[in-house]
Amino acid sequence: MSGADRSILLVDDHAVVREGYRSVLQKQPGLCVVAEASDGAEAYRLFKETQPDLVIMDLSLPGIGGIEAVRRIRQWDKRARILVFTMHQNAAFAVQAIRAGAMGYVTKMSPPETLVNAVMEVLAGRIAISPDIDHELALSHLSTDANAADVLTAREFEVLRMLLAERSTEEIAAALHISPKTVANLHSLIKDKLGVGTDIELVRLALRQGILTPADLGEA
Repeated sequence: MSGADRSILLVDDHAVVREGYRSVLQKQPGLCVVAEASDGAEAYRLFKETQPDLVIMDLSLPGIGGIEAVRRIRQWDKRARILVFTMHQNAAFAVQAIRAGAMGYVTKMSPPETLVNAVMEVLAGRIAISPDIDHELALSHLSTDANAADVLTAREFEVLRMLLAERSTEEIAAALHISPKTVANLHSLIKDKLGVGTDIELVRLALRQGILTPADLGEA
């Protein structure tokens, strides 16, 4: 890495995927991957150690998850530049990631040049959103449901995702370093904000809004 290179921290739980990102990025003049993390807690630790110019963050991570990792990094360093690169082609995830502090959101369905362009935009201090997410953001406003992206905070959205993944109250509390009582209170608050009375209704709303898919429930 030369003094002029812009340093990057890659965060993804699949080593093969990180290798692919690294290969694409390090072919670009002036970019250098200086660290890699496989989960949100490791990303937070490595960010503080290496203080990179850019973090490229997946959202589906073990433990605290990508949105919570974005929030923690930005809480520690308000100037941190974070680009989300994820499989989630859903407006709610994009809104929550940006609300947590990300400056860009690109889906893994995008061609490599879209990722590279987004990296350059975020490094320049500009917001970067892939075209497919722009389309999803427009469609999201047509729903008659209370939109999770609009009414939930980043912390509440992360708790919602963990609840939908069938994580227990104790598991969520341990991952987020909060008390089980706080998790229970957030669970109730999330249902109130989304206008549902039961967890079954919560799952149905999550399916309608694309936060949860039939595949997540083990359905074909």
